[in-house]
Amino acid sequence: MTSTPLPWPDTAHEVFSGDLNVAVAYITPAGGAVVVTVSPLGLTDRTAGRIGFTTSLGFPRKLERILHNPRVALAYHARQHGFARQWDYVLAQGDALVQMHPSEQRLDDLTKASERFFGSEWTGSAWGWIMREYQRERVFVDVDVTRVATWPDLAASGPRLVSGPAWPGHPAAQQAPRNGTAPRVDVSKLARKIRPLAYRLLAYRGADGYPVVVPVEIVGHDATGFRLLAAPELLPPGERRAGFLAHSYRPQNVGLSMTTLTGWLTAGSGAEARYAPHTSTGLAAPPNRTVQALASGLLAKHGVWRARRDGTRDRLLRLADQQSRPEG
Repeated sequence: MTSTPLPWPDTAHEVFSGDLNVAVAYITPAGGAVVVTVSPLGLTDRTAGRIGFTTSLGFPRKLERILHNPRVALAYHARQHGFARQWDYVLAQGDALVQMHPSEQRLDDLTKASERFFGSEWTGSAWGWIMREYQRERVFVDVDVTRVATWPDLAASGPRLVSGPAWPGHPAAQQAPRNGTAPRVDVSKLARKIRPLAYRLLAYRGADGYPVVVPVEIVGHDATGFRLLAAPELLPPGERRAGFLAHSYRPQNVGLSMTTLTGWLTAGSGAEARYAPHTSTGLAAPPNRTVQALASGLLAKHGVWRARRDGTRDRLLRLADQQSRPEG
C-alpha cells in the first residue's frame, strides 16, 4: 500500500464523491482484466488518499481475484443521475484492501451514504428481515490510490493529466490462448443485447500491472467479433486478453442492466480494434425500486447463506487475513 497519500485534483475529487455508477476492473490469473459496474456511494477519503466501494459475498469470484491480486482500477465514466458536474473522464488505479468485518459504525455510515444516492431506506420488520444481509453483510474494498489520470471529456479524448507516477507506455502483446482467439459466443446475439445499453468500456492489464479502463464505441460487428473505436492513443497495439462492459441505469440505480465479457483484443496503431468475445455474463434488475430492493435483499440473503454453507466465506476470510497481515 502507498505510504504517502496521493493528492488528486479538485475535479477528480468531485467525481469520486458524486458519481452514482463506476466501472471497477481487476486482473485475472491469465493476465486479462474483468470490468464490472458498482455504486461506490461517494466512498472517498482525500486525506488518506483512498477511495472504495462495497460488494457482497454473493460475488465471491471478484473478491477472490482482488485478494489474490489487489491491483485494481476504477473508471468514473458517467455523470448520469449522480451529483458531480465535471465532465472529465477519471481513471484511478491503486491497491485494494478487502475488509470482511466492517464495524457497525462504518455500516451505519454506509447506510447514510446510500440514502443520498438511492433514496430513503425501507423500514418495518419485514423489510428489516429482507434487507439485513444486503445492508449489514457488506464487504468493503478500500483502494489506496497510486495514480489518477484525467481527460477533459467522457470520451477520454484530449490531453491526459496524471497525478502520481508517470503514465507507462503501452503493454507488450500477449501470447494467444490455447483454445484460440476466435469468438466463442454468438456475436450477433450479443450485439442485440448490448445495443440498448448506453455505456461501453474496455479493460486490459497495463504495462505496470494495473488495469486500464477506457471508453469505446461499437461501430460494427461480424462473425469475427466487434469493431471498436476509441480516442487516439487509448488502445494498446498488438493482441491481448481484455474485458468489456456495457451497462445502463436509471435514477437511484433502478433498472441497472449490465453485460460483462471477456475476450481477445486485436489493435493496430490507430483508433480501431477488433474484439472477439469468449465469455458473457449479464444482469438485468427490475425497473421498479420496490421490486429491485426485494430482489436485491433476497439475492444477498441467498448469497450469504451459500457462502457460509460451501466454505466460500471462510476461504475469503483466510485470504483477507493474509492480505492484511504485515510482511516479515
